[in-house]
Amino acid sequence: MFSWLKPSPLLDANEQQWLLDTFLWAYEHFDGDYFLNHSPLVLPTNEFFAGRSTSVAQMATQVFAQVKEHAGLQAWPIELVEANQAAPQNFPLMQFAGRLRGDAAVLQQSTGSVMVSYNPQQINQPQDLIASFAQTFARVMIYQTRQLPPGGEEFVNAATEVIASFFGFGVMLSNTVYQFRGGCGKCYNPYANRSSDLSEQQHVFLLALFCVIKGEQHAAKHLKGHLRGYFKKATKDLKLLANQSADPLLLSLISEEKA
Repeated sequence: MFSWLKPSPLLDANEQQWLLDTFLWAYEHFDGDYFLNHSPLVLPTNEFFAGRSTSVAQMATQVFAQVKEHAGLQAWPIELVEANQAAPQNFPLMQFAGRLRGDAAVLQQSTGSVMVSYNPQQINQPQDLIASFAQTFARVMIYQTRQLPPGGEEFVNAATEVIASFFGFGVMLSNTVYQFRGGCGKCYNPYANRSSDLSEQQHVFLLALFCVIKGEQHAAKHLKGHLRGYFKKATKDLKLLANQSADPLLLSLISEEKA
């Protein structure tokens, strides 16, 4: 009778389920043990992105190396090139020993390197640059493991964003879905913006999922103001989910105590 008084969830059931299924798919195929024990919540602070640069290329190189390390891909043969040096390439065949990510990952052999370029327009929007690199690394992992996400090939672009959040970059991903144009629009640069298939609400839900599983407490203060309410609501939705889900893997990651 009074169902209209109940707060609506942040996402509808289908959106939420695909995000959960894809996050669990990432956990199963992209080193879930590393995620649990080593993946940090990466924040847009000097703690994670220290260093000074004197040129666009130097800054891009620094950010690339830091994102690669935070994602646990130090052993992967991924190299940064200038945008004007980017060219079509065949994806190399790689073979790893041990695990896929972190210091324990050992590249046994590779038929080459993956060349990654960057958008110079994003240098003045570092969160966009960070999120874009994280998405690119996620796409490389999909190609390497040859594992399609739930829904198949048409969902690969969206899945790269889920994996990037799974890597720990959910704050930057959430903050860069939409860029405010400003009062007169003179400072707005559409070419610097990150391309996103997921909405702000979907990204914030993924960030809340990461934080609940990992017990992280510092995400909300680094979000844009209007996203903090979404984050609070997503956390409440996940608490309900911890009481209702029948998925054993999800329940093992999201206990009622964590949520």
